Amino acid sequence: MPRILWLVSITLPEAAAACGLSAAEVGGGWLTGMLDALAPAADLTVCSLDARVKAPVHGSAGGAHFVVLPPDSGFDDLLGGGFDLVHIWGTEYEAAAQMQAAAARRGLPVLVGIQGVMRDCAAHLCDGVPRKYLHSNAIQRAIDRVVPGALLDGMQKRFDALARSEANLLSGAKYVTGRTTFDRRAVAELAPGARYYRCNETLRPAFVHSKELWHAREFGRGPVLLMSQGNYPLKNLHTVLRALPAVLRRWPGTVLRVTGWPPLDKGPLLRPVIDWMFPYQSYCKHLIRENGLDGHVVYTGPLPAEKMRQAFLDADLFLLPSYSENSPNSLGEAMLLGMPCVAAAAGGIPDMAGGGADAVLYSPPGDADALAEAITSVLARPDHGAAIGRTAREHARVTHDPVANAARMLEIYDAILKAEKEFPNVNA
Repeated sequence: MPRILWLVSITLPEAAAACGLSAAEVGGGWLTGMLDALAPAADLTVCSLDARVKAPVHGSAGGAHFVVLPPDSGFDDLLGGGFDLVHIWGTEYEAAAQMQAAAARRGLPVLVGIQGVMRDCAAHLCDGVPRKYLHSNAIQRAIDRVVPGALLDGMQKRFDALARSEANLLSGAKYVTGRTTFDRRAVAELAPGARYYRCNETLRPAFVHSKELWHAREFGRGPVLLMSQGNYPLKNLHTVLRALPAVLRRWPGTVLRVTGWPPLDKGPLLRPVIDWMFPYQSYCKHLIRENGLDGHVVYTGPLPAEKMRQAFLDADLFLLPSYSENSPNSLGEAMLLGMPCVAAAAGGIPDMAGGGADAVLYSPPGDADALAEAITSVLARPDHGAAIGRTAREHARVTHDPVANAARMLEIYDAILKAEKEFPNVNA
């Protein structure tokens, strides 16, 4: 059995538990899903970097081994442990490039796994946001160095840097795995010499194995719409806020729930400064006031898997209006529960949504009228979208099947090792 080393950008809950660290309640669901399915069938070690540790920490659980390293660690010592293949999950974080270089020094094959496509995220990060919110001044930047805010020009610089890191990593990649037409096209342009393997994601067990599914219901006071994220412009909460008045004219009690952090509020004295330092949140607050949406937008805060599942089940329609996504987990999770969805026809979303058979797609992402029409078209159906949800669930059960996806990943590992054995010095 080949020995596989994963590099992941976060310390997974399983790793934290095995290594005696506290675990974040949210994040990394696609990694956890594949880990749970793959660990029993592979000799797998999962590595992450974590500022909380000052020396390497090791642990084992569920058939997998875990190592958590300090952020300034190199990977040469770790790679001396007799691994056959390195699988880097994600393209843009600094450790990915460091691992790629360390593996090259030891002659180990590297499989790079595409998550998002950062060049597209960077290109569309602030689409639809008025110019006056996009640029900071010297005083804002000085405050930001002491007490970090969320200045959009600073965010744009970070995303541009991540896109460059992604391009650099992929330019040296020999093997890449992805899952959509969108990411395959990006790989063809950024890594033209790489061999591309398709493998779908396995999502969180709370959704894959859920015994409770979404069911249509009467709206009562009004339908509940759900978004999973709205903290930065790429996720496009601002277009939803411009679309809501048209929905409210039909269903005055409509509520939008956003399962992300609410705008920071430290009381009336600090509110102007906070609005100044968090321009996107300030813009969304302006849209809420301007469109008469007070009481119609509720932030739940980030939710762990079980609570997120319940949030889906308690809503009437899931919205994914992002300007760029590759294979968004939130859409897959909603589909697994049989929930009707409205999504922007952007990035890899059409692939996930069966080209529009499994969700109502609208375009372009910033068209508030098109979004409002799509929302209304689902809610006004006699079944409130239940038939769409059933079709979506059948598709998602295939796409996110844990057994099939783990088997496919093992096939990919075997194919790479075979290629390396037969043609060790040939770039695929």
